[in-house]
Amino acid sequence: MPDDVVTAPPETPPETPHETGPVTVLVDPAEAWESGPPVVASLSPSRAGDFMTCPLLYRFRVVDRIPERPSPAAVRGTVVHQVLEDLFDLPAAERTVERAAAMLPAAWDQVQADEVDLAAALFDTAEDAQEWLDSAVPLLETYFRLEDPTTLEPAERELRVETTLDDGLVLRGFVDRLDRNAAGDTRVVDYKTGKAPGEGYEQKALFQMRFYALVLWRATGVVPRQLQLLYLGNELVLRHSPDVDELLATERKVKALWAAIARAHETGEWRPSPSRLCDWCDHKSRCPAFGGTPPPLPGRPAEAVALGTAAAEDLTAG
Repeated sequence: MPDDVVTAPPETPPETPHETGPVTVLVDPAEAWESGPPVVASLSPSRAGDFMTCPLLYRFRVVDRIPERPSPAAVRGTVVHQVLEDLFDLPAAERTVERAAAMLPAAWDQVQADEVDLAAALFDTAEDAQEWLDSAVPLLETYFRLEDPTTLEPAERELRVETTLDDGLVLRGFVDRLDRNAAGDTRVVDYKTGKAPGEGYEQKALFQMRFYALVLWRATGVVPRQLQLLYLGNELVLRHSPDVDELLATERKVKALWAAIARAHETGEWRPSPSRLCDWCDHKSRCPAFGGTPPPLPGRPAEAVALGTAAAEDLTAG
């Protein structure tokens, strides 16, 4: 079915609770590469997106687990997500934009509780931190123009979803919000604090949502009626209605991705994919496409890294 980018509010919200389907034991994807007893391979939409963007980026994040600098924009998105999750703990009549804005400091404190040095890494002064936190208010105001939360009673928020495919691959992720109406129809909702993709890039943006829909379908036997992305950066809504054929195609794509990841694990060849995104990549200095040298792979000698660097240089020269 065609994808639509619209600015109108969503249709009548779901009303009844959602019963989650069976889940499986989750294993970090990096553990499939590390030495030790056999483990179950797993994949999330974000890590699948990393590999599609750049296999070497996937390696740096999943195999090497190289820390990355926190981004003010990304952390602000986490804080806004926390507010939108906590907002539905309030009685419907109290879900106002003013109340949501007042919840920002507590949400920021909650995010910092998981990383005690986060504020120091992001800001030089308390004034800088406050100015940054205030910049989240327009995003919340945009949310209230896209939806009326007083009419919504989500079935689930920050729902961990998991399923196991027939080849043993575990698919998992976290859904921002799951709505369900009295007829049993489900809607998967994801908040984006950035801007909606330009024309022609909607399919890439919808991959994450199709991934969630696939997991929910395989876990519960029910295809979500609607996938909905709320872009708070430029006040747009992207909606899509998936079907079984589409989800089967997504499953084939996910399996092919994992096969490619497994081959990279076996060969040690994680090729870079240079693009405009490289200017914002924390790993540019160690990327062979820009004259850098990756660290040795866990469990592999330095000679293997040199071979991988040479292969990457051949790729970028061609």
